[in-house]
Amino acid sequence: MSMPADAVTALEAFQQAGSWEQRARLLMQWGERLPALSDVDKVEANRVHGCESQVWLVGALQDGHWQFAASSDARLIRGLVALLLARVNGLSAVELQQVDLPDWFNQLGLSRQLSPSRSNGLNAVLQRMNELAAPL
Repeated sequence: MSMPADAVTALEAFQQAGSWEQRARLLMQWGERLPALSDVDKVEANRVHGCESQVWLVGALQDGHWQFAASSDARLIRGLVALLLARVNGLSAVELQQVDLPDWFNQLGLSRQLSPSRSNGLNAVLQRMNELAAPL
C-alpha cells in the first residue's frame, strides 16, 4: 500500500532517530507543526470521544482523497495525531480503512510509548476518520 509523502518523511526521520529522547523531541516537533484549528472547528460536534485529552477532528474530501485537520490540548497527543494525519492525509476512503495504526506506530518506533489509553484515543481518532469518510 502506498504511503503519502508526509508519512515517508516521518518514517525516515523517526528511523534515523537513534534514541528515545530524539524520537520524543521529533514527536513534539511534529505536534508543533500541526496547523492550529480555528475556534469555529473546536466545537463539540468535532470532538473525538474516547480520548483522555481533548481532540478535535475535521475532514474534507478533495478529488476523491481525504484531508483531515486535528488539534489537541495535550502536546504529546498533538504529536501523535500529527503523525496519524501524515499517514492518512491524501488517502481514499478505501485506503483509509486499511490503515494499521499499531503497525504504523511500530514502524516509527513509538509503539511501546503508546499507553493503552493513548492507543485507544488514537484508535478513536482513526475510527472517527472512517466514519467521516464512510459513504452516506
